[in-house]
Amino acid sequence: MTQLSGVGVIDKAAEVLDALREAPASLAQLCARTSLSRATAYRIAVALETHGLVARNAEGQFVLGGRLVELAAAVRTDPIAAAAPAILMRLRDVTGESTQLYRRDGAVRRCVAAAEPASGLRDTVPVGAELPMTAGSAAQVLLAWEPAADVAAILRRAAFTAAMLTTVRRRGWAASVAERESGVASVSAPVRDGGGGVVAALSVSGPIDRLTRSPGRLHAGEVTAAAVALSRAAGWLPE
Repeated sequence: MTQLSGVGVIDKAAEVLDALREAPASLAQLCARTSLSRATAYRIAVALETHGLVARNAEGQFVLGGRLVELAAAVRTDPIAAAAPAILMRLRDVTGESTQLYRRDGAVRRCVAAAEPASGLRDTVPVGAELPMTAGSAAQVLLAWEPAADVAAILRRAAFTAAMLTTVRRRGWAASVAERESGVASVSAPVRDGGGGVVAALSVSGPIDRLTRSPGRLHAGEVTAAAVALSRAAGWLPE
């Protein structure tokens, strides 16, 4: 039985999906397997069909949709999600600063994991937060290894330059001071997959008063080592 969340439409959608997990179903069979009326079952199933979560087979029966397979595959094939928390917490404890993991999503970078110090002034970035690709050391890392033609439009609006991205590629890490937010400095390093491609940026960030105006001098080594450790923990680099 589907556990109820208290959000009616979500509970009904989950009930339909659970019913289709048993086998394909006609509308009458869907009603028999759920607590839903014919009209409600049809409305929910068609709405889920619109989003690819439900489909219909050659006999016109409702079946689970291909989008579910895509979503499940995304969970299974992203080993960073499981490996990142321990690495971020260790880096936080070593540096005493906030740590984050970012992945690029088009024109933004999304925080997919973070660890915050227990107390004191810190740069808090919530998991799920979307930040621009035009400022910050993580943005520099996520763009530095991209083809020049692909980043030209972003660079026209960015706080950093193509020459700075060349420096990032050469030394293997990026630093920023008050680029994204006044009073905040950061250091970031690339997380690479098995083919050497940059798939994420691992960052330390905090007040300029502590990180200074040369944050790389303080933490570049630690951040770079943590990024390599994350690639290894994800199974992308040999131990």
